[in-house]
Amino acid sequence: MQIQTTRFGNVEIDADDIFLFPRGLVAFEACRHWVLLADTHSEFLGWLQCATEATLALPVVSPRRYVPGYKVHVARSQLAPLEFSQFDQAYVLSILSKEDGQWTLNLKAPLVINFDRRLGRQLITGDEQPIAWPLPAVRRPHELRKSA
Repeated sequence: MQIQTTRFGNVEIDADDIFLFPRGLVAFEACRHWVLLADTHSEFLGWLQCATEATLALPVVSPRRYVPGYKVHVARSQLAPLEFSQFDQAYVLSILSKEDGQWTLNLKAPLVINFDRRLGRQLITGDEQPIAWPLPAVRRPHELRKSA
């Protein structure tokens, strides 16, 4: 199947490539179906593209790449809807934003994904994590490939 995007053109995906975020994301609660696309120019940068809204794509990275000791502090009950057989199977991503020309990483509201069940959820951590942690320069992609 193809999804249309304004940023990347038409992207060919399989139905199994789609992740369900039952509650959507903060500020995008109505957007529940997403596809994770890899950046061909950076192995560390990906894009969470909404499968139903062509204009919506969010740059994402593994926060542990830039903050090695980063841990998600949430109640286990918040992870229950993701149906993990083991919690160590959780895949964590953080959304990048650009503030005053500087890329920042949102460590306060990570995305937690169960790749096996194709489920995701954005959680608010229970500790004092920054919403805008500054990152070194991140390049913009020109081409994408599927990663999931």
